[in-house]
Amino acid sequence: MRCPFCHQTEDRVVDSRTSREGRAVRRRRECLSCERRFTTYEYVEERALQVLKRDGTVEPYDRDKLLRSVRLPCAKRPIAPLVEAIVNEVEDALSHLGQEEIESRVIAEMVMEQLRTRDDVAYVRFASVYRDFQDLDEFQQELRELSLRRARAALNENQAELPL
Repeated sequence: MRCPFCHQTEDRVVDSRTSREGRAVRRRRECLSCERRFTTYEYVEERALQVLKRDGTVEPYDRDKLLRSVRLPCAKRPIAPLVEAIVNEVEDALSHLGQEEIESRVIAEMVMEQLRTRDDVAYVRFASVYRDFQDLDEFQQELRELSLRRARAALNENQAELPL
């Protein structure tokens, strides 16, 4: 590993531990030449996931692009600190699918499901962009469905179990 300070390649590993929910190994290193410490991360090199867009084009999966698209609807919401965790869960679900090419629609649906369970406002913000609502009626229909789901969940929570 090349030292970021003196650019020498001789170093020793001081500490190793897993990070990012076990998806990376964090290594603390010390340069043998300048004796300064620096951190490196090691990731498993996975097969390149390709995303099939709505228009039929294919592009490589880009984690940063997904992070940006999830951060935007979560701005100024209480779940903003959870964006990394949401993207990690979506990526885990994608890896479990075991496909090399995935439709952007599938990724968006996974994100919407994560947002729906965490924050209604962030969910509606994301859905309004992804589903490309053409008029106010489509937007109101989505809000009605969300309200119905919330009412059903509240009803199930408050329903007492009957004794046997």
